[in-house]
Amino acid sequence: MNRPRIGITMGDPAGVGPEVVVKALAHAEVYARSRPIVIGDAKRLGRAVQLTRTHLAIRTVAQPQAARYEPGTADCIDLALVPEDLPFGVLSPLAGEAAYCYVERAVTLALAGSIDAICTAPLNKEALNAAGHRYPGHTELLAELTGTREVSLMLLAPNLRVIHVTTHIGLLDAVAKIDAGLVDRTITRGRELLQRAGIEEPRIAVCGINPHAGEGGLFGRGEEEAKIVPAMALCRARGWRVEGPLPADTLFFRALRGDFDLVVAMYHDQGHGPVKAVAFDLGVNVTAGLPVVRTSVDHGTAFDIAGTGRADERSLLEALRQAALLAPR
Repeated sequence: MNRPRIGITMGDPAGVGPEVVVKALAHAEVYARSRPIVIGDAKRLGRAVQLTRTHLAIRTVAQPQAARYEPGTADCIDLALVPEDLPFGVLSPLAGEAAYCYVERAVTLALAGSIDAICTAPLNKEALNAAGHRYPGHTELLAELTGTREVSLMLLAPNLRVIHVTTHIGLLDAVAKIDAGLVDRTITRGRELLQRAGIEEPRIAVCGINPHAGEGGLFGRGEEEAKIVPAMALCRARGWRVEGPLPADTLFFRALRGDFDLVVAMYHDQGHGPVKAVAFDLGVNVTAGLPVVRTSVDHGTAFDIAGTGRADERSLLEALRQAALLAPR
């Protein structure tokens, strides 16, 4: 089996990232389908092993090619950026800078072909900004580091996949930003990602913007007709299986029932709300449109429990599984 190399960025070292990483790598199943390597701080991982009482050895390597990828051992490219006494659960510009550097190194390795995919543990947006890196989150950071002009955020949950036309902007700004071209490009990115994962002809449902998808012009100011319907026409002309714009309140029920392979949400909460309602601890974040595969946990740094060993690794396990499925061989 050709197991892809997956670079795991450790996330904010003051958060739960180090703990969920070591707990996930304690599962032998991860090594059965991939070759994971951590980009982070080896001593911080060692501290996380102690906190979680995980039976895992930490081995430092300079490059992915030098790693052994053996169950029971976490190979780590050690950037050694944080002191051993860095407190858990406390916002820190130093931790924000470290989290940025982990991602930066992972992107360099991925673009060079040294790893086949990136899987990210959570960073803290406030700490990232305090370190001088002005990004709303991982998605925008990865886009800039890879020189990608436009990407889309996709969330995966059991029986539900959602890609977003807009994400980390205010609702009024989101409505203003949406246009037929952006909707079409978002659908295209989502469709290509699912085809890479083995779904030959994805069934795609597109949300409206207004309640009841505008109810034929009764709600809103004609946004569906102006911003979404032209994109639908383009997709159907290509022979794609696309429906919409549809009312979001019933569309997500139908998606969970199995009617669709992908839902296209127009703005952040329209898509995030349903995913987190059905899979708060199991959701996975995927960045569609990058030149490299990137998956992530769909939870934050959880400063309230960081350093206690109680963090749940299930979302990272699923993110690693999805990275292995999507990675090129």
